Amino acid sequence: MNGPDPKTRGRRRLLRRGPCENATIGVIALGMFMLMQPFSLALYSYSFVTILAGTAGFMVASKLAD
Repeated sequence: MNGPDPKTRGRRRLLRRGPCENATIGVIALGMFMLMQPFSLALYSYSFVTILAGTAGFMVASKLAD
């Protein structure tokens, strides 16, 4: 058998910088939407936590391999 195990290859493909950064940017955008919407106080209340989680995730994702 040549090459890495297919399970390992799938995990490596999942933990790439590009997809993870895009996902965290989506979380940050969701937090911005939650911050600016006029409909729900509950969404507004969790907007800072969502933005903070997205920012922390982006910092981790930027350290992943290309």
